[in-house]
Amino acid sequence: MRRHRNVKIVATLGPASSTHQMIRALFDAGADVFRLNMSHGSHDDHRARYDAIRAVEAETGRPIAILADLQGPKLRVGQFTAGAHELEEGDRFRFDLDPASGDSRRVQLPHPEIFAALVPGSDLLVNDGKIRLRVEECGPDFANCVVTVAGTISDRKGVNVPDVVLPLAALSDKDRADLEFACQLGVDWLALSFVQRAADVEEARSLARGRAAILSKIEKPAAVDAFDDILAVSDGIMVARGDLGVELPVYSVPPIQKRLVRKCRSAAKPVIVATQMLESMIESPMPTRAEVSDVANAIYEGTDAVMLSAESAAGAYPVEAVRTMDSVARSVEADSNYRAIIEASRQNKLHTVADAIVTAAREIAETTDIAAICAFSQSGRTASLVARERPRVPIIALTHVESVLRRMCLTWGTHCVITPQLSRFKEAVVNATRAAREFNFADESRQIVVIAGVPFNVPGSTNILRIAPCDERLIFASDPE
Repeated sequence: MRRHRNVKIVATLGPASSTHQMIRALFDAGADVFRLNMSHGSHDDHRARYDAIRAVEAETGRPIAILADLQGPKLRVGQFTAGAHELEEGDRFRFDLDPASGDSRRVQLPHPEIFAALVPGSDLLVNDGKIRLRVEECGPDFANCVVTVAGTISDRKGVNVPDVVLPLAALSDKDRADLEFACQLGVDWLALSFVQRAADVEEARSLARGRAAILSKIEKPAAVDAFDDILAVSDGIMVARGDLGVELPVYSVPPIQKRLVRKCRSAAKPVIVATQMLESMIESPMPTRAEVSDVANAIYEGTDAVMLSAESAAGAYPVEAVRTMDSVARSVEADSNYRAIIEASRQNKLHTVADAIVTAAREIAETTDIAAICAFSQSGRTASLVARERPRVPIIALTHVESVLRRMCLTWGTHCVITPQLSRFKEAVVNATRAAREFNFADESRQIVVIAGVPFNVPGSTNILRIAPCDERLIFASDPE
């Protein structure tokens, strides 16, 4: 089984998609990565979904990546005597640490870290930004505000603070427990919420201890400002546009998305464009034209993956949503304008031998009759470098490390294949030709490009390129050693 597209599809599992039968249907429809949302469901729920995914993987013989998405700290107001109150524009309203039930003039905000960071002029957003308040006066245990956008405030609604960096760790106690559970379970990627600074990512990495790759969710203005530092210490990025659209003007999100995707590609790190991509398909079997354009634009930008959230987790049409994304991806990638856009945005990165090798592989593949680029990788980095080039021919990513095999499923264009542990380059060439033929990338009459590092099994040693026939007899005849 092989996908006839390069962009990957991430599908979130939930109440609508937890059975083995449904997970298999989502995989068959085109899902490459499954997301476990740790904000919802128990550990037992996630364990059952994990086991079902691995069962589908065993049935199909194809690797599947699993991403555990940590909730992050949740900032919420307290409770009200009447349950809810209407706030009108111009009203004065106070947030404080008093646990007494709130009313139309005040409510508890049980987060002293917020008060420590606020300054007069800061904005507080309540209920996904539906209510906006401007801070006029504040102290270590209160903030007196004026309502600038009216609305209904009610029990336990979420609070966003877009203007300041909060002195809060990205990992709550719940996140730490969820992270350890997910790593013991065997997930391939950890998505880290509430990232504000590179130190947040480094803390998660120290806890993961190499058991899973770290993907940073960019959902706060502070993360956008510190993006270069965050990207440098992350294995991948998720552009979480829903939260960005709450804390930033919505019209600023598209250019931010384009900029972040471009930087991720330049760094050869996978990036997911996420949230509200086909949201109408939660209730409808057909998406809107605007949603289809949104997915298509992300693919034209060169994203590695597009993601479904509630559409596949709780919607009425999860399989149809995956099929829609698959169809959009195929249509975009078949468009001649797609190739022109992708190649125009390619950046020359020739700082290392590995950079030169993958650039040469792409140029050879595109100027001669090459069926595929076969990249051997101990860590997954070589395959990511090849994917950064966005070649016109397929990428076959080969490794003997099962965890690396699954992680590479998130990377653009990679068809991931497990191999025995190799010790000689000729063994690599033979395994590459067998994979190219087994998965119908080439027949005996075609050639492939093989890149690897010698000595083998040393991460970061990519230093050799060979053009090889897909006929093993020719391989041994031309290289008896």
